[in-house]
Amino acid sequence: MASMASVLRRKLNLKPFLIQVRFLSVSSHAFETTQRIEKILVANRGEIACRIMRTANRLGIRTVAVYSDADRDSLHVKSADEAVHIGPPPARLSYLSGPSIVEAAIRTGAQAIHPGYGFLSESADFAKLCEDTGLTFIGPPASAIRDMGDKSASKRIMGAAGVPLVPGYHGDEQDIELMKSEADKIGYPILIKPTHGGGGKGMRIVQSPNQFVDSFLGAQREAAASFGVNTILLEKYITHPRHIEVQIFGDKYGNVLHLYERDCSIQRRHQKIIEEAPAPNVMNDFRSHLGQAAVSAAKAVGYHNAGTVEFIVDKVSGQFYFMEMNTRLQVEHPVTEMIVGQDLVEWQIRVANGEPLPLSQSQVPLLGHAFETRIYAENVPKGFLPATGFLHHYRPVAVSSAVRVETGVEEGDTVSMHYDPMIAKLVVWGENRAAALSKLKDCLSKFQVAGVPTNINFLQKLANHRAFEDGDVETHFIENHKDDLFIDPNNSLLAKEAYSSARFSAGLAAACLCEKEHSFLKEGYGGSSLHPIWYSHPPFRVHHLARHTMVLEWDNEFDGSGSNHLTMMISVIYQPNGNYLIETGEIGSPGLEIKAMHMHDHDFRVETDGLSMSISLAAYSKDETQHIHIWHGTHHHHFRQKLGIDLCDDEETQHKTNFETASHPPGTVVAPMAGLVVKVLVKDESKVEEGQPILVLEAMKMEHVVKAPFAGYVHGLQVTAGQQVSDSSLLFIIKDAS
Repeated sequence: MASMASVLRRKLNLKPFLIQVRFLSVSSHAFETTQRIEKILVANRGEIACRIMRTANRLGIRTVAVYSDADRDSLHVKSADEAVHIGPPPARLSYLSGPSIVEAAIRTGAQAIHPGYGFLSESADFAKLCEDTGLTFIGPPASAIRDMGDKSASKRIMGAAGVPLVPGYHGDEQDIELMKSEADKIGYPILIKPTHGGGGKGMRIVQSPNQFVDSFLGAQREAAASFGVNTILLEKYITHPRHIEVQIFGDKYGNVLHLYERDCSIQRRHQKIIEEAPAPNVMNDFRSHLGQAAVSAAKAVGYHNAGTVEFIVDKVSGQFYFMEMNTRLQVEHPVTEMIVGQDLVEWQIRVANGEPLPLSQSQVPLLGHAFETRIYAENVPKGFLPATGFLHHYRPVAVSSAVRVETGVEEGDTVSMHYDPMIAKLVVWGENRAAALSKLKDCLSKFQVAGVPTNINFLQKLANHRAFEDGDVETHFIENHKDDLFIDPNNSLLAKEAYSSARFSAGLAAACLCEKEHSFLKEGYGGSSLHPIWYSHPPFRVHHLARHTMVLEWDNEFDGSGSNHLTMMISVIYQPNGNYLIETGEIGSPGLEIKAMHMHDHDFRVETDGLSMSISLAAYSKDETQHIHIWHGTHHHHFRQKLGIDLCDDEETQHKTNFETASHPPGTVVAPMAGLVVKVLVKDESKVEEGQPILVLEAMKMEHVVKAPFAGYVHGLQVTAGQQVSDSSLLFIIKDAS
C-alpha cells in the first residue's frame, strides 16, 4: 500500500493549501492544513452519481465517472469530465471492485473519491484503502463505518451510549439452532436482518417457529449476494411501527449536529418509496429528543461527514428505538435539503476538505415540508417485482426551486437487471405539508414513462389515500390499506369505473392518433417521435369510407389476477366538420365526438362534450405488439394491439382477431421476472405440496422464491443454478397428482 500511496503522491504533485478554520466549539488549534479537492472520482452510477457531479460542477470541481460494460452510454458517464471503464456488468466485478476504482482515481489524478450510496459507500475496507493510497474518502472515518456497519456491534455501542434498543439477539454466533433458541426467547413475530448493508435486502418477518429455518437461510443468501457478508441478527418485530430517521452531520473537530428527521414509513418489500421531512404528527419535544439521541449516537463513534441514524417508533407506546446508523449519504437526503436550504453534498466536500460545519445547531432552519417518491421500474401486481426494459418514452416533470427530479436515465436507455431498478426520485417542497402534498400529486400525474411498467400510478393512489393525507402512516401502510390501493375485480362498481375510464381514454387516443396522421399527411413526418407504424396505412385515404377500426387490449395494472381485462374495438369516423366520432362498441353508447388538435410532438389538445383538456401520447412497437400510452389529467392508460390490427378501411377485409397471448396448460409456472436462478430445491418428477418452494430467483440483488401452485408432480424442470432466465420464460409445470 505504501508504494501505491507514493506513486499517487508523485502523480498528483499536490501542494499543501492553508485554510482558516472557524470553530464551532473549543479547539486547541486555530488553523488546519489540508489539500483542497479539485477533482473527485464518483464511485457509483445512476442518479446519485449525476447528483454528486452537479454539486461538484457548481463548485468548480472536476469529476471522474466509472462505468461497467452495461453503463457505457449512461447519463452519469456523459455528465462527468472523464470516465474510466472498470469491468463487466455484475457489480462484484465492477462497482464493488475497490482496487479497480482506486486505480481509476490514480490514473486520472483525482484527489478524492465520493462513494454515493450503496456499493462501497459503507465498506470500511474501501475507506481504509483510499486512506492508505493518499486519497480522500468523502465520508466518515473507516472506524465509524466498521463500528456502525456491523449492526450487532452498533447496537452494543448504542446501548452503552444510552440510546434505546429494540429487544433482540446481536451476537456473533450464527449456529442455526442457537438462533432458533434466541428467537424463541425474544418471542414471535421476529425480524431477521443482515448485520451489514441496508435497503431492506435480506430482511424477513417470521411469524412462527416453523418458518424460521427457510427464512434464516434465505436471508443469509440474499445478504451474501448484496453485501458480501451473511451474518444475521434478530429483533423483536414491532407490530405498529413508524420508521423515522435523523440526518446528522459532523466535522473533523468534534462538532456534530442534526438536520431534523425524515419519516420513511411508506415501504414495500422493506424498501422506502415515499419519504417526507419533517415527520408528520410529531411534537417538538419528541423531535428534540430524537435529534439529541441521534447526535449522541454519532459522537459515540467519533463520527464526521454525513450520516443517518434510523429509529423505529412504536405507534402504540410512543417509544423510539435505535435500529441502525447508515454511514453514508442517504437516497432520501434531498427532502432534508429542501427543508434546511442546504446542499449536503457540498457539506460533505467541505468537511472532507477540513472545513468546519457551516452552521451551529441553533442556526439550522426548518423551512416548510418536502416529499420524495422513488419511481421504480417494477411490476406492482406481481408483488412489486423489479422490471427491466427499454425506455421508449421518458418525460419527467419540469424542475423548479420547489421541484427536483433526481435521475440517472434518459429516453432510449435500458433499465438493466444488473442494478437497482430506480428510474428517478421526484422531490417536491411546499410551505406546509398540505401544500407539498398537493404539489406531489400534481407532479406524479405529469411524470411520463413508457416502455417498462412503473409504480407511478400506485404512488398516486398512495398520495391520494385519506390516511396518508392525514399523516397516519406506519411501515405496514400498504398491507393495511390494500383494499383501497388495489382494485378488487370482484367489486363490480370499481371495475365498472375502471373500464369506463379505460374506454374513454382509448377513444381519446384513437382520435389523437388519427389527427397525428392527418398532420403527417399535410405537413410530412418532420422528425416527430410518434413513429409511422401508424402511418403505414393512412387512415383516411381518397375514395375510401371515413370509418376505421382498431382493436385494443387493456389490463388494469393494479390487479394481478388477470381478470380485470378489457378488449375494445374502436371505430373512428371522420366528420365533415373535421371532428372525430368515436364508437367503442358499448351497448347503448351514442359515441363520442372529439375535436383533436396536434400541438407538438406527443402533445394534443382535445375538446369533447364541453370539456377541453391537454393530452400526451406515446406509441411504440415491441414484441410484434403496438403499445399506446395516453396521459390526461390524473389518468394514465396503456393499450396494446397486435401488429397488423391497425387502423383500416371498412371497404377492406378487417382483421379483428383479439390480442393473442401465449397460452400454457394449467400448472405452468413462468419466471415472474428476468433474473438468475440461484438455487433449485427439487428434482424433476418430484412430488410436491401446494406452496412448496421449487427454486429461487435473484434479480437486482433481491431473491424471489418460486413455489408450486398446487400439489402434484414437477415436470419439465430444466433450469439449473447459475442460469439466466427472462421474464415470463417457462420454468416448470406442476401436473396434478390425481
